[in-house]
Amino acid sequence: MSEELADRHEAMPVVHSEVAMHGMVWDIVRDTVDLGEAGEVTREYVRHPGAVAVAALDEQGRLCLIQQYRHPVRAFEWEIPAGLLDVTGEPPHVGAARELHEEADLVAATWHVLADYVSSPGGLDEALRIYLARDLSPVPEAERHVRDGEELGMPVRWVPLEEIRDAVLAGRIHNATIVIAVLAALAARDLGWTTLRTHDAPWPSHPAYRS
Repeated sequence: MSEELADRHEAMPVVHSEVAMHGMVWDIVRDTVDLGEAGEVTREYVRHPGAVAVAALDEQGRLCLIQQYRHPVRAFEWEIPAGLLDVTGEPPHVGAARELHEEADLVAATWHVLADYVSSPGGLDEALRIYLARDLSPVPEAERHVRDGEELGMPVRWVPLEEIRDAVLAGRIHNATIVIAVLAALAARDLGWTTLRTHDAPWPSHPAYRS
């Protein structure tokens, strides 16, 4: 029987590390790494706290999408609610619920882990977890988050999974998180949701949440 297909999480020795640039949100780090027989290599990457995203699915099989301006790519991207894990001590699923509240004015009674991924492992250490949120209800008007910056006036749209899939495959939407979320949701649905993990499942790609 072949070995189970899985990434191997093992940190190679770092013989020197320094911050190459301090940024407003994250830093660029320069590490010299001992690769054994391959010798030492120096790599620069963005140090990132990690992030969570929410695939909020209603009873009609539609995902809640938001549209937000993303200056680095000069585009108003369709996305799902998401945000940084930048609150000290906050469990990831709590952060996900906060983002759903703040960005979509929604709360969910049922939470599962849908998918985990690393966004660009050659250039940043961001690990991102996508939750499936169901049994949704709106946040009361008086308790809604006041949005500003890129979130001010942010459109919200409910779209069937199949329509999002078609937009992905046609090259009309490009955000990696929504691509992974919709394809994972369709696959999980076809398997009777048996692939879903508990909201507090281990997160091996994020060093703070591996066990």
